[in-house]
Amino acid sequence: MNFTLECEREDEGRWLADVPQLPGVLACGALQAEAMARAEVLALRVLADRLEHGEAQPTDIRISLTAA
Repeated sequence: MNFTLECEREDEGRWLADVPQLPGVLACGALQAEAMARAEVLALRVLADRLEHGEAQPTDIRISLTAA
């Protein structure tokens, strides 16, 4: 399973990172690395929750990074 972690800077300076394949996985931070780390952690939590509730099957996970 492949996921893309996208990150972009807003006009006021904060960074937003999201995983488009997982609706609701969106995080922000003062630094790009902070926003990306938060989004990655949230994505892993969402996937773990899906596995625990039988909504997904165990599979290899790959996350690629895209910065705008």
